Amino acid sequence: MEAGGLPAELWQLILCYLRLPDLGRCSLVCRAWQELVVSLDKTRWRQLCLGCLEHRPPNWPNRPSVEPPSWREAFRQHHLASRTWIRNMQDPESSSCLSLFRRRKGQRQLCVGVGGEFGSLRAALTAASPYDRLVLLPGVHEEQGEVLLNVPVEVVGQGKLGDVALLASIDQHCPTTRLCNVVFMPARFTPVLYKTTSGYVQFDNCNFKGGQLQIHAPGTCQVRFCTFSQSSIHLRSVALCILENCEFTGSENASVTVEGCPSSDRNWACKHLAVLAKSCTASVWEPSPAGCPVAKWDGWGESLLGPVRTCEIVVGEERSSFLSAAGAQALLDSTEEDTESGENLRAAREEECPALNSNSSDTDLCSDDEEDAQAAHGLPCQAHSLSHALADVTHSRLQSSRLHALQRDLKLKSLQQELQQDKEARSLASSLQGCIIRQCLFRDGKGGIFISSQGQAKLEGNIFRDLTYAVRCIQNSKVIMLRNDIHHCKASGIFLRLSSGGLIADNSIHSNCEAGVDIRKGANPLVLCNKIHSGLRSGIVVVGNGKGIIRSNQIYGNKEAGIYILYNGNPAVSGNHIFQGLAAGIAVNENGRGQITGNVICENQWGGADIRHGGNPVLRNNLICCGYSDGVVVGERGKGLIEGNVIHGNKGCGVWMMSSSLPHLVNNQISHNSIYGVAVLCGKDDTDAYPPGQGASESFQEEREGAGAENDSDSEEEHPAARHPVSVALVELNSINHNGAAGLHVRSSEALSFVANAVHANHDGGVAVLQSSQLTCVANNSISCNSRAGVRVEAECQVELRGNGIYENSGHGIVCKGQGVIAENDIIGNRRCGLQLCQAADMKVTKNRIQSFRDYGIALFDEAKGLVQENLIFLGRSKKSILRPVSNAEDCIIQNNVLLTFKKRFDTECMLIDPPARPHIEGGAPGSCTAVGGQRVSSITTRADRGCRNHGSIFCAIL
Repeated sequence: MEAGGLPAELWQLILCYLRLPDLGRCSLVCRAWQELVVSLDKTRWRQLCLGCLEHRPPNWPNRPSVEPPSWREAFRQHHLASRTWIRNMQDPESSSCLSLFRRRKGQRQLCVGVGGEFGSLRAALTAASPYDRLVLLPGVHEEQGEVLLNVPVEVVGQGKLGDVALLASIDQHCPTTRLCNVVFMPARFTPVLYKTTSGYVQFDNCNFKGGQLQIHAPGTCQVRFCTFSQSSIHLRSVALCILENCEFTGSENASVTVEGCPSSDRNWACKHLAVLAKSCTASVWEPSPAGCPVAKWDGWGESLLGPVRTCEIVVGEERSSFLSAAGAQALLDSTEEDTESGENLRAAREEECPALNSNSSDTDLCSDDEEDAQAAHGLPCQAHSLSHALADVTHSRLQSSRLHALQRDLKLKSLQQELQQDKEARSLASSLQGCIIRQCLFRDGKGGIFISSQGQAKLEGNIFRDLTYAVRCIQNSKVIMLRNDIHHCKASGIFLRLSSGGLIADNSIHSNCEAGVDIRKGANPLVLCNKIHSGLRSGIVVVGNGKGIIRSNQIYGNKEAGIYILYNGNPAVSGNHIFQGLAAGIAVNENGRGQITGNVICENQWGGADIRHGGNPVLRNNLICCGYSDGVVVGERGKGLIEGNVIHGNKGCGVWMMSSSLPHLVNNQISHNSIYGVAVLCGKDDTDAYPPGQGASESFQEEREGAGAENDSDSEEEHPAARHPVSVALVELNSINHNGAAGLHVRSSEALSFVANAVHANHDGGVAVLQSSQLTCVANNSISCNSRAGVRVEAECQVELRGNGIYENSGHGIVCKGQGVIAENDIIGNRRCGLQLCQAADMKVTKNRIQSFRDYGIALFDEAKGLVQENLIFLGRSKKSILRPVSNAEDCIIQNNVLLTFKKRFDTECMLIDPPARPHIEGGAPGSCTAVGGQRVSSITTRADRGCRNHGSIFCAIL
């Protein structure tokens, strides 16, 4: 009949009654009939696939209710798999032609059991010829001794799975065999259900209860659609084997043990298994992104869900926003700020910042007349200082655009992008050695997979849940994990130690009681593109000389640190998004190290990066933003190089440092944080007061005891910061601006060097030194446009202020009650006095250039004493120069100061020409600060390239 003679729906109804052989014949009639047969996919082919007792649903056990893309193709794969065991086998005693002839004409079917030809499996094997089919009839078949399998046969249980139970221990000595639809139970004399040391064995749709499978090289196996209940598989030095669509439950130890280096002596089936592994790529379930908190953004700071503090982490080409609504709005505000000093941040930011006690005189504002007078003088420092460059509208817009560019540069990479760029990762992902385990379910037992003694395993698309651990890899072994789901383990999800390695990529690792990934004892894996979240401890722990490359992962919502490095752990951590953790984003403790670069660390409850107790990492080019506490915390005995980071919009300080720490803080952009930009405080860590995941709560006794003996001999060469030891805490070349309180806040009992920084437009003073028993050196900084005094030094503090440019602050330029030196600074355009010495101040004030429009250039009060000489004081409109009380004339020496009065407006253009406006930075590109991606954050100083217009003025002659 012509295919077009009836409607297609009627043809499909008719063909649904055909058996499988008839469907095959119909598909050979013509192309139209073939299309009709193929169109039966959801009806007849589905019925045939589910009706075969030897087959289970194609997506069993992980997604048994999900239909495959094609039922016909699934049925075809089931049928081809049933022929795998003899497909490529050749009889060594005869030619290929005779072997094929015997398979077709000589294969018999032998029935075993009550009503069958043979009463036992042993008797049937004695009479069987090669490639015969042994059918076990329903019932329990028990063998008293070990059964030797000397001829290749197929053993199939009749009826449904569970109707046939085999209590036996089978030892295979033939080249190949297949067992299907049988329940295996251990014999009384041994727990070994099946073992082979040379041949290939294939298990389809079997159930193993309370026993063990042993496969030793050069033997190999393929296990499909099987259930292991309190049973396990032990693979030793196997070159290649495949376990797929199996369920493992209730194991007392590891469900699968892979031991020994893959053998070079390959079984005949390895070639076929390799082709099968490459061609039949597992259809892997990708975890739902619902577990990752995502908010859609309609532009910067305009959340479609309302003004919530949230974070969007998106893989792919979609736009992602790393900043919260508040942080993003702060960036918008920064592009619209006026250049006038003392500009306030948004009202919401003001409410977040606690009120700070200060000298009330710093808070007075200029009158309109005084502001007009100041504007008329046109301060020349505006053309020279870094401060005004930061306040300039164009620069603010550039700053915002750089953060946009930074956001693009730090977009999370997909696994495909990583594999394209990383040859080693690509090689690992495509490797086929050892045991391949895919689309299996491991649940409700002690262990999932244990790999040891140079073993190799590849795990793809599996689910591990409610186990003690999912995967343990030790002793120079290698594990490759792709697209697995690991959750609710009682210990760590993945555990690597003793120089093990491999690739852990694109997995969902969540809700585990310990770390998601635990790397120890020299283990060195590649950890790429995983989602590690909602753990009850840390996301990733690197301990005891553990290494590894941790890249492009989403790590969020963990109860302790997102990444925890300690006891000489030294990983390379880059390109990750670490957010919304309940403790620190990254914690480096107990002599931990690491290269931490290019990460987005945001919205964590504690410090974005927390460094304590000898932690000595390199923290470079990270975006640390919108945290609910401080951006970077350097606790007791913390060290490290903190370079080129953007630390933005955190609820606490930008950087919080203990005075007992020795960090090197360089080239960072520290802005829009709610409290201080940089705070240096006295005190020691209280172990009981640790936030979760940053103290002694972790148990690493083994690593603690052996940490000293395990230091790498070349560790000093590997760690760049170690080549340049810092003997004093050093803060240099940073841009510290628009923070809610002082730019630098010091309450320290140890020395501090604060050099070549730009401290601009902060909501309190620029630099506040409230306690400093050792010398605090503040040199070559630009301190400008802050809401109160440029520099404030309290009583009994020791400071050296040298080479700074202190411009246009809303209070005094410098308020000093302490001791030390104030030399060679430019103190210009501040709203109150240029320099105020009061109480018991004892300072040497020399060679400064000072100007104040409405108040004294230098004012001395109370019992202030010291030496004030060789300063150049430019008189403002008020004509006030030096205020000197009579009472302390003997203790305070004032001599050789030069007073200058402006006659014409253009005289002011020469005020800071020779030398140029401070600060002056020696060497290289003067004062350049770089942030993430190598972009320039600011220029510490811009030298004037024009000379004095009026070469005959008295002002220029004196200079």
